[in-house]
Amino acid sequence: MYRILMKRELTTNIYLMDVEAKRVAKACQPGQFVIVRMDEEGERIPLTICDYDREKGTVTIVFQCVGAETHRMVQLEEGDAFHDFVGPLGCPSELVEETPEALKQKKILFVAGGVGAAPVYPQVKWLHENGVDADVIVGSKTKDLLILEKEMEAVAGNLYITTDDGSYGRSGMVTQTIKDLVAEGKRYDVCIAIGPMIMMKFVCLLTKELNIPTVVSLNPIMVDGTGMCGACRVTVGGKVKFACVDGPEFDGHAVNFDEAMRRQTLYKTEEGRAMLRLQEGDTHHGGCGNCGA
Repeated sequence: MYRILMKRELTTNIYLMDVEAKRVAKACQPGQFVIVRMDEEGERIPLTICDYDREKGTVTIVFQCVGAETHRMVQLEEGDAFHDFVGPLGCPSELVEETPEALKQKKILFVAGGVGAAPVYPQVKWLHENGVDADVIVGSKTKDLLILEKEMEAVAGNLYITTDDGSYGRSGMVTQTIKDLVAEGKRYDVCIAIGPMIMMKFVCLLTKELNIPTVVSLNPIMVDGTGMCGACRVTVGGKVKFACVDGPEFDGHAVNFDEAMRRQTLYKTEEGRAMLRLQEGDTHHGGCGNCGA
């Protein structure tokens, strides 16, 4: 059992938990995720690792209450425990494979949208701990939905807050802030964008125009988290990939976002899953118990 040591509501329907998981904390890296399960009959929920403390043996997760199982998670309190807390899963961020000396030579930009601030934070923190500054744009629909601002401010070289409605920080989409920074003379060698699929799509369209290599994390499309259900099947550079086992990070300019978002819509219905199985054949994958593959 994996005890919840701390629980905090970040904003409406978005919660943070520190979970005692010593083995996961010892091995995890920025960019990876865990699968949590409430009990033996519970649904597997993949969640990106927001932070970790190797000495205390804790892993921090952030989740949004959107369905029945996450609603049950909200009912858990400090002292309660998860039945399963599996990880670390997925490939670490490519940044951790580089030396701090090499990274210091690069101008790095992070773009986080909504709950995407949670997986962006550990990467920015890791860079900060290794003496590397990065610019960070955090976008939210409104001020009330903004999360992890203070935490991000403590580790970012420069933090730019933007809200769609202009209620806080800069007004408008994150793409407008990217344009503004470049117009102000900023130059970036790489961009890491994490957030809703539609946000990542338009960030990539812009950064491709600006000739900025871009990495995206496709954790929003993961369901099973083991590569079996096929929900996170995506085409990257013309090749079939699965976000949970091949990623979650990919070259954003090579991702077929339109196909991925269309699959998300189809995958929600039994008829849609049947159609995907028919269209995709052996590359569809199965094992979720829904599609019958």
